[in-house]
Amino acid sequence: MKKKQLILIGIGILAIIGLASLPKIVVDNDGQADVSGAEPSASAGQSNDPAAMHEAELSPEKEAELTALKISLDSEPNADAARSLASLYREKSKYDSAAYYLSKVAATSEDLSLAEETGNTYYEAFTFALDPEKVAYLAEQTRDYLNKVLENDPSRTDLKSKIAMTYVSSSNPMQGITMLREILEQDPQDEEALFNMGILSMQSGQYKRATERFEELIKYHPENLQGQFYLGVSYFEANQKNKAKAQFEKTQEMTQDTMILETIQSYLDRL
Repeated sequence: MKKKQLILIGIGILAIIGLASLPKIVVDNDGQADVSGAEPSASAGQSNDPAAMHEAELSPEKEAELTALKISLDSEPNADAARSLASLYREKSKYDSAAYYLSKVAATSEDLSLAEETGNTYYEAFTFALDPEKVAYLAEQTRDYLNKVLENDPSRTDLKSKIAMTYVSSSNPMQGITMLREILEQDPQDEEALFNMGILSMQSGQYKRATERFEELIKYHPENLQGQFYLGVSYFEANQKNKAKAQFEKTQEMTQDTMILETIQSYLDRL
């Protein structure tokens, strides 16, 4: 599992903070969505970015390599150097910096694989950001780069799902919901769309609907640890205590990660 996924699950509450910063949208009712436009609690300059709070330290050797790569990239843009530098920033959980240096090369390159990597890295940064201006900027950059790939290959529903989530935090959240629904109409088993619809149902307080989305997700993708975890959380919030207990115990058996297990145990202790 990716480090970012482990952080999101292991810390647990940070995911809920991220959800709270999105507009409140009733995502699964018939008719037009209800949007109440909740404002993020973060303000510019505050150090409450979840990734920043858990920034990893690099060894002195890797820090020296990072500095050398920055100097090299500043003097002559190079895709290999940009990717190496981005990899080191990812190790530090500084996804916005990783995306920035990738974009220094991707902005003038026709390499779609580089555009995809840049867009995905901006999306990683977007999922952690709380400051409204930063969220808007990272969302725009994500769309710019991933749309280049999507235009070339419209079958990439994984990228369409990420683009959809960037719209959910914008002034036009319904555009994102519509895109996710389109993906599920095309493929009812799509992993990312099912997960994202489940997350948005949780965010809007539709926990019964969230359980249905996550049940579908793990039916088709039982290895999705985030889906297994959030199904337990949805059961818990929907006051389905027996199902929540069974689901959390099932999720415990799927991982040995200490942070994840501690988060699950904190829920079990409240049942």
